[in-house]
Amino acid sequence: MFDILMYLFENLVHSESEFRVDHDELTDELLRAGFHLDEIYKALAWVEKLAQLQETEAKPYLSRVAVPSSTRVYTPEEHTRLDTQCRGFLMFLEQVKVLDISTREMVIDRTMEIESNEFCLQDLKWVVLMVLFNVPGKEWAYEQMEDLLFEEQEGPLH
Repeated sequence: MFDILMYLFENLVHSESEFRVDHDELTDELLRAGFHLDEIYKALAWVEKLAQLQETEAKPYLSRVAVPSSTRVYTPEEHTRLDTQCRGFLMFLEQVKVLDISTREMVIDRTMEIESNEFCLQDLKWVVLMVLFNVPGKEWAYEQMEDLLFEEQEGPLH
């Protein structure tokens, strides 16, 4: 499923080509690219849920957050999916204002829905980029994340 998300982002969205919303055409294109139908449906559902998260004013996951300076406590399932390096990277992105509470929770929500046995920091960076791309008003944050993803950093990030 994650491979399909990457394919969609790199080839249809990030390449600035017209993003097709016709599910049949998109499904056919993904089938021609060699992806399996059940994985295509899962990936398209993932993208639709991402769009729903940013379109609605109701943010059910934010009701758990007391104040912007609060500490995020991860569930056991989130600990399993997001290792120490991933959780540290999310904290770093908040500290440098690439993510706010809302976008952080969107990233965690979308990460938890990815069906993959292995999930690494590089995968998380792509999820962050996809989330920021889909949230209006986050152009600066998207550009910063794009720099973090595509530029090789020398030395520590702090």
